Amino acid sequence: MQRYEYKVIPSPRRGEKSRGVKTTEDRFALALTSVLNDLGRDGWEYIRADTLPVDERAGFTGTKTTFQNMLVFRRVIEVETTSVRPVLEDHPPMPRLGPAEVPVGSAPALGPANPVQVTASGLAAE
Repeated sequence: MQRYEYKVIPSPRRGEKSRGVKTTEDRFALALTSVLNDLGRDGWEYIRADTLPVDERAGFTGTKTTFQNMLVFRRVIEVETTSVRPVLEDHPPMPRLGPAEVPVGSAPALGPANPVQVTASGLAAE
C-alpha cells in the first residue's frame, strides 16, 4: 500500500511574459506550466484544481466570502520496512539443523544432593 503526502498551492493569478507569448491565455498557460514543471521536478504529481470558499474580513465587523483557485499535488512517501533484516555478505549462511535424536534407554533417576560439610579451616570434608 502506498502512502502519499499532499501539497496545496494557490493557482497563479497572472501570466508570465516571455518572448513570442502574446495573448493573455498563452501567458497564463506558461505560468501554470512553470508551476507544474517546478513541482514535478521535486516529485510532486498534479492531481486537480479546486475552487474553495474563503471567509475574509470586510470593514471592522463584517465578513465576505471569496473563492480561491487551488492546485493539489501529491507524492509517494517512502515507508521504511523494519521487518526485513539486512543480509550479511561477510558471513556464510548458518547450517540447518535436522530433527532431534531420541535417546535410547531411560534417563537416570535423580536424588537429593550429597551434603557438604565445612570445617573450621573452611575446607570441605567428605
